Amino acid sequence: MKKLITLLALGCALMGGSGIAAAEDAAASAAASAPAAAEMASAPAAAAAPAPDASAAAAAPASAAASITETVNKGDVSWMLVSTALVIMMSIPGLALFYGGLVRSKNMLSVLMQVFVTFSLIVVLWVVYGYSLAFTEGNAFIGGFDRLFLHGVFTPDANGGAFSTAATFSKGVVLPEIVYVVFQATFAAITCCLIVGSFAERIKFSAVLMFMVLWFTFSYTPIAHMVWFWEGPDAYTSKAVVDAMNAKAGLAWQWGALDFAGGTVVHINAAIAGLVGAFMLGKRVGYGKESMAPHSLTLTMVGASLLWVGWFGFNAGSALEAGNSASLAFLNTFSATAMAVLAWCAGEALHKGKASMLGAASGAVAGLVAITPAAGNVGIVGALVVGAAAGFVCLWGVTGLKKIIGADDTLDVFGVHGVGGITGALLTGIFNNQALGGPGMVTDWVTGAVGSVGVWDQLLIQGKAVGLTIVWSGVVSFIAYKIVDLTIGLRVPEDEEREGLDITSHGETAYNA
Repeated sequence: MKKLITLLALGCALMGGSGIAAAEDAAASAAASAPAAAEMASAPAAAAAPAPDASAAAAAPASAAASITETVNKGDVSWMLVSTALVIMMSIPGLALFYGGLVRSKNMLSVLMQVFVTFSLIVVLWVVYGYSLAFTEGNAFIGGFDRLFLHGVFTPDANGGAFSTAATFSKGVVLPEIVYVVFQATFAAITCCLIVGSFAERIKFSAVLMFMVLWFTFSYTPIAHMVWFWEGPDAYTSKAVVDAMNAKAGLAWQWGALDFAGGTVVHINAAIAGLVGAFMLGKRVGYGKESMAPHSLTLTMVGASLLWVGWFGFNAGSALEAGNSASLAFLNTFSATAMAVLAWCAGEALHKGKASMLGAASGAVAGLVAITPAAGNVGIVGALVVGAAAGFVCLWGVTGLKKIIGADDTLDVFGVHGVGGITGALLTGIFNNQALGGPGMVTDWVTGAVGSVGVWDQLLIQGKAVGLTIVWSGVVSFIAYKIVDLTIGLRVPEDEEREGLDITSHGETAYNA
């Protein structure tokens, strides 16, 4: 528990330490006429070299000015629907199989069940109130209740129904809001599923579901709002409205934090929740004394491969348009992941004398995690650097750092998603700069002008967003776990844990002898 408190204190220091004032000044100067330069839409079509989106994972419902004609592009809609299906595949079966292969055979079905049912639970909560809290106007921390039960997204009429629209990152280009709703639902669902890996093999099934409801409501939706909510490009009709529009955005957006597809919202957020859970549930029976080797690296490799393919929807889909930004994000997701596999294998060979299949699969996930906030925010060489850094740093995260922390993070959620997410978020602040081959960012949403914030200034802003996520998720997670523990209890009895959760929690087994 002392280590847990120390980690939260370090997060506070990262968020509130020296340089915060400098970061705020940098954001203010860069956004004198833009929404803190947090995201970047494509440059006007007439531009010789259109610039890709710099952080394309969130758009508020569009509120275009009367002078702007909204256009729903069928190609964009098709790409977003495909991307949504790819992200669903990441969770079920991708993540479920990846996690399932890593646990002991007696707990295989319990992990599959936790991922499958958590995914379903969050999708329902997203439709009921989650989307409204994350992506409607409220304050800097949380949205409102305008979209409860998705009110207003689809309205029946004599012509078959009216569909509201959601902004992209280009003026006048919108999506049916219902498409954006379902795309973002997959992000919320997989984020919660990621947490399962930290407390696998010892938690009550009912405790998983109760915790997910609390954590989703009080950690995921606020952080998604703080990082990704803004009024959309069409709201920036003139210099006179810029300040008012900026003030309606989420807190981290106002700071100028870059997060293309969820480095903070998804990976760091989930990893901190998982780490807190690992501390609060305690170590598995026999941890450090008995063999707890993965029961099927074959399934883990299959799961990792599905994750890699599905991640193209996760990252490239976050551009919200089938254009330049999606293309850059697609390539960077491909190359950074491949580089991370090589880096992890090289590091493992140097450390242990040989590379492993588990290491290669873990390296792929580490690269995918690290490139998530950077996918459309860095250039081609920057993506390779992000991938290489992720491979080496996350290898240390699951070996050296794990020993230092001392928690039984069953499937190394913090070592891969936490360390990788932090690495990617910080490197985004460096390699977004145009002088380092990055695409830069929109510095004026009225005109669409593109530029760069100083590397050090943007790095400080990124560190501030990372610190905010660590502290917020850590505090919410601690309270949520405590509430669950005091009401229904977190952990199964020792005899049930020894027998395996497949039989004791679900009355079935993954394999028949």
